[in-house]
Parts: sequence; structure tokens; C-alpha cells
Amino acid sequence: MDHSTLATVMRRLALEAGDAIMEIYDRDDFEVREKSDESPVTEADEAADALISAGLRAAFPDVALVTEEQADSHGQDVSTFLIVDPLDGTKEFVKRRGDFTVNIAYVEDGQPVRGVVYAPAKGRLFYTGADGASLEEEGPFDKETPGAAKPIAVKMPDNDALLVVASKSHRDQATDDYISKYQVEDMRSAGSSLKFCLVATGEADLYPRLGRTMEWDTAAGHAVLLGAGGRVVRFDDLSPLSYGKARFENPFFIAHAPGVSLKSGATR
Repeated sequence: MDHSTLATVMRRLALEAGDAIMEIYDRDDFEVREKSDESPVTEADEAADALISAGLRAAFPDVALVTEEQADSHGQDVSTFLIVDPLDGTKEFVKRRGDFTVNIAYVEDGQPVRGVVYAPAKGRLFYTGADGASLEEEGPFDKETPGAAKPIAVKMPDNDALLVVASKSHRDQATDDYISKYQVEDMRSAGSSLKFCLVATGEADLYPRLGRTMEWDTAAGHAVLLGAGGRVVRFDDLSPLSYGKARFENPFFIAHAPGVSLKSGATR
């Protein structure tokens, strides 16, 4: 894989998808339907998926592609592939809360090595560069020419005063019970893969997820966090979270800055 080309293409497609999403988001109304798993889907999900998929297939025709909105891509048995969530945080999109992202990632041998996370309503763009290090680019964003960008890195946590981020739409008692094992200075909620990026920038130290997620929900944010020096581990045994699993379904997991004294979890 040519990582320079990959970074350029993923960044451009994320920005183009963000424009398509925001055009629909800014309307007075838009259609919301329910998928077979009872999760919501909008025309913005589908428009962004079509745009990104076409761009990735044109640029990388020999690389397997898995996307949330194309069920026929979910049956693949792969360890190296591109994976897309064209609109992560559809519930946030529908409620017009802004915490939604475009996620594109490249997984190699089961690990997300490159990724882009774009939050168009918040004007935040995170991605791994050609060398794998993570950056946050300052807007306004030109699709062809990257603007000023700064390296991002996790911070050294204070285990007596941790900064924790958790899901805005999927917070439950089990999550709160787990968080209560830590000494927490500040707790915030965020939607979509932004939670990984908040750990990557040092705005949070710990993000536990005790709920159902799919690999397309996490791969891009995981890549950004890895490129910033962070880690994502399984909740049950604290081993690294891998990709290409059966049905692309994740176990519970913990995203964190190294230095956080992780508490043991329960087996899922």
C-alpha cells in the first residue's frame, strides 16, 4: 500500500462526504428510516457511503472494502481491508447535536494502521499521515491541499484525577459502574468516534465502551489514537483490539492513554 496516496485519498473523500452530509443536515427536514437492526439510517448515510465507496474502489481496486451501509461487504473473511462508516453517530445527526463523524480506515493484518475522522459540524479533522503519526488539521479545509496541521499526542494521565469520556447516546449503568472504579476529575459525554480523538489529543485519558459496536464504528478513531501514542484493548482480558473478526463485531473495549492504571473488567 502506498501510504502517501492512501492518506491523500482518505482525507479528500472524508471532506467530500462531509459536504454531502452537511447539505442534508442543513435542510429543514430529511427522511429517517430504520434498518433491520433497528438503528436509524438517513439519506446522508447513503449519499456519503456511495461517494466514499466509489472513490476508494477507483483508487484501490485490489483492496477489500467493508462499509456499514453495504451488507454484501460484511461477509468477507479478511485481515487487510479498507473499512468505512460514512456517518458515525446517526442519532446525533438526527437530533442535530453535531457529534457525528465520517470514518475511513485501512486495516493491515488485523490492525487499523491509517485512518481519518472528520466531524463536519464541529469543523474538526483528525487523520494519520503517511508515516502513521496522527495530526489535527486546522480549517478551512481545502480538499486538494492539506492546510496547517499539528501533531497530536496523548498526555501523561494523573490516576488520581482522570479525564473520562463516554458515549452520549449509549451510556448505561454498567459503564457508570466501571467508571466508578477510577478517581475521576472530569467526566464528559461525546458522540461517535470523537471519543477516540479526545483521548488522542489529551482532552481525555480514558474511554470505556461496554456496549455493542462494529469495526466500522471504531477503526478510524482507533487508528488516530494509535498514531497519537494511545491504545485500545479488549475489556475482558486487556489484550489489543483486533480487526477482521467474525461479522466485524467488537467486544467491549477500553481506549486509553498509556499510564492509566486500568481496572479489570468482566468477561463479555
